[in-house]
Amino acid sequence: MNGIRDRIPLGLGACVLGMILAAAIFASLLSPYPPDRIDPEAFGPEAPGFSHPFGTDGYGRDTFSRALHGARVSLLVGFSAVALYILIGTLVGLVSGFMGGITDHALMRIVDFVLCLPVLFLILILQTLFQPGLTNVVLVIGLTSWAPTARIVRAQVLSLKESLFVEAARALGGGSLRIMFRHLLPNTLGPVIVTATLGIGGAILTESLLSFLGLGVQPPHASWGSMLKDAREYLRDAPWLAFFPGALITATVLAFNLVGDGLRDLLDPKRSA
Repeated sequence: MNGIRDRIPLGLGACVLGMILAAAIFASLLSPYPPDRIDPEAFGPEAPGFSHPFGTDGYGRDTFSRALHGARVSLLVGFSAVALYILIGTLVGLVSGFMGGITDHALMRIVDFVLCLPVLFLILILQTLFQPGLTNVVLVIGLTSWAPTARIVRAQVLSLKESLFVEAARALGGGSLRIMFRHLLPNTLGPVIVTATLGIGGAILTESLLSFLGLGVQPPHASWGSMLKDAREYLRDAPWLAFFPGALITATVLAFNLVGDGLRDLLDPKRSA
């Protein structure tokens, strides 16, 4: 009974994510209008109705269509940035934990340095110095967020490298690279998958913040953060312009967190059935 109850958040989060992913993948088919189509006769936002389910913005653009295409941008940034920092963090943690000694000490000092960086301010500075865009957002988030993953993987490797299956691999003549990537890496993937799932929500929030500040995805491309930015001047007269992208961000991040928590419970070997 407890196992079934514990899987309810995982199932709920997976269902919500499935709908959001399907909407993003098929955005071109589901969008009733082009996302950047400007109505030359528009004199302000139009309230939600039959022809425009989410209403229109100040330029007469269909908010529903822009929200669907904005899902593509936000999810692409989230998955790409997390894939980048999971790759870096996993490699650093794997090498650090397995090699030990001076290598471990040097890599962990680098990790400590990265953890001490004011990541948000660093992201803002880099986005100001370089041309804001989708690629830069992914690179900045990915290159500044890998340190916690490195520590998690290192801890896993330290607890596994003296195990009997590792000793058996050494006895059979297995080299360091083979032991690391064939035997140790697969046994660290559980915590890494959970970290990645939880990290995607954080990356989406970071991208939304950057786009809200004008340092993320640039016009005419739509993202949920840029939609919130455009909605600021209409908060009193057209609150739906901020409500829909804000609700989508909240639902997406919450769904990723539910899936991450569910996977953590599911993959925890110490948890009773």
